[in-house]
Amino acid sequence: MASAGLYRRVLPSPPAIDFASPEGKKIFVEALGQGTMEGFFKLVSYYQTQSEPAYCGLATLTVVLNALSIDPGRKWKGPWRWFDDSMLDCCEPLEKIKVQGITFGKVACLARCNGAHVEAFRSNESTVSDFRDRVISCCSSEDRHLIVSYHRSGLKQTGEGHFSPIGGYHAERDMVLILDVTRYKYPPHWVPLTLLWDAMNTIDRATGLQRGYMIISKLKRAPSILYTVSCRHEGWSSVAKFLTENVPLLLKSEDLKDIQEVLSVVFKSPPSELREFITWIAEVRRQEDGNLTLSEEEKGRLAIKADILEQIRTTTLFKHVTSWLDSQRSRCRTIAKLQDRDMLPELAAGVCCQGACLLTGCCLPGGKCCSQIDVKHLNVDHKNIVTLVSGTVASGSSSEQGVDVLVPLCQMGPEGHCIGMHPSTADVLTVLLLALPLHTWSGIKEEKLCAEVTSLLTTENLPPLLQEEVLFLREQLHFLMTDIGAPPH
Repeated sequence: MASAGLYRRVLPSPPAIDFASPEGKKIFVEALGQGTMEGFFKLVSYYQTQSEPAYCGLATLTVVLNALSIDPGRKWKGPWRWFDDSMLDCCEPLEKIKVQGITFGKVACLARCNGAHVEAFRSNESTVSDFRDRVISCCSSEDRHLIVSYHRSGLKQTGEGHFSPIGGYHAERDMVLILDVTRYKYPPHWVPLTLLWDAMNTIDRATGLQRGYMIISKLKRAPSILYTVSCRHEGWSSVAKFLTENVPLLLKSEDLKDIQEVLSVVFKSPPSELREFITWIAEVRRQEDGNLTLSEEEKGRLAIKADILEQIRTTTLFKHVTSWLDSQRSRCRTIAKLQDRDMLPELAAGVCCQGACLLTGCCLPGGKCCSQIDVKHLNVDHKNIVTLVSGTVASGSSSEQGVDVLVPLCQMGPEGHCIGMHPSTADVLTVLLLALPLHTWSGIKEEKLCAEVTSLLTTENLPPLLQEEVLFLREQLHFLMTDIGAPPH
């Protein structure tokens, strides 16, 4: 039986002007002459239609990340590394995004954890004049692109909240080019900048916060990140609020005498999901013809991760965290919420399952995606070893797909066994403490102790790679906290 369907919408004009119309072409030529279409050519080279009705945020980000030539560090299909919206699931499960879409803060967080530099502005944190200046700056450049989050009704269009990149600006008409990623619905179109500003200056019902815009550019260093804030599980917001709101109040209410007591306040009664709030990122790839060799790019990214891990373990804070964990175990105290699940076989099973979900879409309950899990150690050079976790996952009713997961370089003991260079509970908790804003510790009553804690946690005292890692996590935490209405710091 035939069913009715929709083929596009009529673009409301005014206020919009179809990019492909005679008037739209005239505006384009004039803007090109003004030098405010420089970003257009990179964007249009990678312009795509969102693959799901609620994927506007993912599709927009995919266009921009590819336009910036950011290497995702993982393969898309065959040998190719390429951003596709199905790969952007580190901040929210794709199945949830299909139903609910994605929020402003999580798009910013998603851009950051995929190797981009992000400047995010909600409409209440900016002005229309600031917005215009930033539009002009981005449209006059090939290496900075602007994403807008707005309500369609402000442009007399059907639908609600929407994301799209800005492709150009015309000064005399004060109009911007929206490269609408719902190309099955509306074509690219010019709209008055002030009208778009009004459409951004609206409340997102999902968060109760204003929409806005963000500027996305490429990081100056290789996008090899070891840790990320995990906001995919349902309890992440309670963990975030505990760390940024409850912990400062607890520290103010206690008479603390040393670092170990400070750690006890933070970690003795946390939400159950605390251990998973900061997670580490492994490289995932499809197995190809039994090839166990590593490319130079893979070796380089793994080397950066290993350097970060070593830098964590040389900090004084790491020694304090390790000592506190040991004391809890030796006193037979229950630390189930922070328990060390760091045996490589268990980690391998969990990470292999995540890799299977990423590459094949197979996500079975209970973490049973992968079978035939194997752990190998490959020589990278004369002194470094990489851990390769391999598994097999059913990718259909009868086919199977091999998955490789590359774990950060490990040091080998005298008997040829890995002695634990993959991230452990102590590493993760150390990074978690470093990622909290410094004002967290300002309420410690004992001045000398407060100064000692501040000295341990200030980023200025960290090696450069670890400093960048911590600032990245702080930025992620900031974006996510603004998404749930917490005051930014």
